[in-house]
This record gives sequence, structure tokens and C-alpha cells, in this order.
Amino acid sequence: MAGHSGMLEQLIKNYLVTNAKVDPAKFDQPDLMVADLGLDSLAMVEMLFEIEDRFGFQLSDPMHYQSMRFADMVAAIEAEVRAHHNGELPHIDVQGSAVRPQ
Repeated sequence: MAGHSGMLEQLIKNYLVTNAKVDPAKFDQPDLMVADLGLDSLAMVEMLFEIEDRFGFQLSDPMHYQSMRFADMVAAIEAEVRAHHNGELPHIDVQGSAVRPQ
């Protein structure tokens, strides 16, 4: 978990706490399951859409994240982002939108 991976995790947490009203304390559980966040399928899709919007591509199989641990979902999303950006995790503003290099 080196590099910017904490940034992606923070983006997802910020989004869920702000938009899906997830209790921030839930993220303290090391084996937190995505299913335990209490997201309905619409909230899940909207969260993933937010990520897609930031990084500029579509995730291949959004619904399989619901059966994962939260940490594994973050890692899986990060792997997909890196695959679309030559192994890099683009720097994004976790509060705002993706910072596009000029």
C-alpha cells in the first residue's frame, strides 16, 4: 500500500461519508465488507461513477465489488486505474475533481 493508494481510499471514504451517509467509524474495521456499508445498488453505482468520472474511464465490472472487503475493493479499483494510466495512479484532488496535467 505505497504511493497514492491512500488517496484513492480517501476519495472513496469521503464520497461515502458525504453522499451515502456512511458512518466514518465503519472504516476503522480492518475486515470491513463493502456489503456492510449498507449501500444499495444505486449508491454503489453512483460511487463507482464518481471514481470513473475522476479518472476518465469505465470500470469493467462494477457489481463484483459488492462481495469484496472494502480494502480489496480499493485495491481492485486502484489496479484498474493503474492499468488505464500506464501503471500510474493519477494525482487527484480527493475533495474536487481529477487534476489533469496540462
